[in-house]
Amino acid sequence: MSEHETGRRTRPPAVSVRGLEKRYGEGDDAVVAVDGVDLTVESGTVVGLLGPNGAGKTTVIKSILSLILPDSGTVEIDGFDTYEETRAIHQRVGATLEGARNTYWRLTVAENVEHFAALGGNDPTERREFHEELLERFSLTAKADEPVRHLSRGEKQKAALACTMAREPEIVFLDEPTLGLDVEASLDLRSSIRTFVEERGMTVLVSSHDMEVVEAVCDRVVILSGGEVVADDTVESLLSGFSAQAYEVVVEGTVPDPTERELRDQFEADAFEHRAGRTRFDAQVTDDAFYDLVATLREAGVVVRSVDSTDPDMEEVFLQITQRAEGRREVSP
Repeated sequence: MSEHETGRRTRPPAVSVRGLEKRYGEGDDAVVAVDGVDLTVESGTVVGLLGPNGAGKTTVIKSILSLILPDSGTVEIDGFDTYEETRAIHQRVGATLEGARNTYWRLTVAENVEHFAALGGNDPTERREFHEELLERFSLTAKADEPVRHLSRGEKQKAALACTMAREPEIVFLDEPTLGLDVEASLDLRSSIRTFVEERGMTVLVSSHDMEVVEAVCDRVVILSGGEVVADDTVESLLSGFSAQAYEVVVEGTVPDPTERELRDQFEADAFEHRAGRTRFDAQVTDDAFYDLVATLREAGVVVRSVDSTDPDMEEVFLQITQRAEGRREVSP
């Protein structure tokens, strides 16, 4: 029996972006920031939006939030058109944007939290227990009555994050959320994001250069390069796709300079380290080239002691994907 026949309606994606394009400037001086981006974020998931500087991440986020008007394309949040039903989407979203003053610095931390809850149509007195929980979660309880302008950079960032969550929006956009946070605060943020998603059904789109955070909290990752989507997959799939390409090699003695240069050129070898009569290095090879790597060492008279595959992290995967995308653009007409 179809969903139409049962009268049920499939919930639309939390975020749906189709054919998004944005250029800055005109003529030969125009800069393409976003070029035909498609992006879907399902409700109750955490999606990481990654890319090198200038890849178009901030333009995509601001377009979704209707802070920028794209040249073409459509954006829907929970089924509402971002540009035609702005009021409806702003009732559903919260955002902490990099480089933006996300709080009122003359107000105290507690006053900011109450203010942003009220902007969402909530009665702060009815949310007091939740707000106290937020301040505790972000280690701001002792700073509740302190004006934000007196806080450290990291504390200001945590206050902004607490304000974003204060009215419990359905969908949250976090642009570089760990900026200015120390290691402990960053770990707390990871835990908080997963808690909000799993316990409150929140949807999160996070853009960050902190790959450890992305790997720890995201269900899926979308990578941009040159304004285009060059990868869109689960974290697990992205990591497993590169698991057989990274190797740690240990050899007896030293590697002759000509051989080291060949290893660097052909197998992206690096991190050469000589210790206790042995040399270790890392190499990036495909399965087919693995035996070529071993043969290169043997032909140079180098005795191989061990070759171990290493599990890549998100930073390695990100660099390989973006470098390949850049290489393709360089050779395309």
